[in-house]
Amino acid sequence: MKLAFVCATVALAAPAAADTYPAKPVRIVVTAPPGATSDMLARVMAEQLGKALKVAFVVENRPGAGGNIAGEHVAKSSPDGYTLLLASVSSHAINPSLYTKMPYDPVKDFAPIIVLASNPNALVVSPASGIKSVADLVKAARAKPGELSFSSGGNGTSQHLAGELFKSMTGVQLMHVPYKGSSEALTAVMRNETTLMFPNIPNALALAKNGNVNLLAVTTRNRLSWLPDVPTLNESGLPGFEAVAWFGLVAPAGTPRSVVDTINAESAKVLARPDVQQQLIGQGFDIMSGSPEAFQAFLKAEIEKWRVVVKQSGATVN
Repeated sequence: MKLAFVCATVALAAPAAADTYPAKPVRIVVTAPPGATSDMLARVMAEQLGKALKVAFVVENRPGAGGNIAGEHVAKSSPDGYTLLLASVSSHAINPSLYTKMPYDPVKDFAPIIVLASNPNALVVSPASGIKSVADLVKAARAKPGELSFSSGGNGTSQHLAGELFKSMTGVQLMHVPYKGSSEALTAVMRNETTLMFPNIPNALALAKNGNVNLLAVTTRNRLSWLPDVPTLNESGLPGFEAVAWFGLVAPAGTPRSVVDTINAESAKVLARPDVQQQLIGQGFDIMSGSPEAFQAFLKAEIEKWRVVVKQSGATVN
């Protein structure tokens, strides 16, 4: 009898939540500072979701600790749908293996809503290296084990781990040179201080057009529709290679499913609009979307993939 009463209560509560949500402004907490890649995506989604649901969606930046500060804040927030997190590959897939102590569980402490988009990386090399293809790079690295180097914006970043994945899949030895940020790391490649890097696509394209770097491949599984002439690493002798900086909306665990479904449905509509797609693609994003269940399965697969890569790299953060 007691179980029947509880089930009936839940059944009645769900439609009510769907009918009234959202009744006040919604916060989207971002793991990076204003102007960052994820911040740009969050602001596009906040503007469009606000228009669709007729309440303000406000972006709140809480950078630091690779996304752990923002993640902990949202994980401990009320599960009412009014505090969301723009989760990233760092905060929810890489950090669990990279940090010796995590302030949250990326699976148990959150309700996945929708994976929104990814920001692919590219493989670029110094023009002075004379390397023109992925095959050339692998050949050069095998000829000089440990002599070629790759730069990144820091230990544990997606750029760093893309390089570690490349090493693992090719069996080559490369020296990792971490910098304080992506700009410095790219400058090192331009000056031939390091041989290669896996920067975000927009930065890579701008430099490649000016001849400052050679763009060899992208890190997506399939070729980008808006960059059809650039091959993938997947088709360049590394089958299965995929390393992208993805972003998705999550809520605190226990958030009503009706609320999750509302945000998922409206977000999917936003991502399907040609004008929004054009805007995001122009900023270097690859549109994703999907159900909460698809996001959950994707997240678990990403956690396992990067667990292996982090372990092989030996990288840790206390």
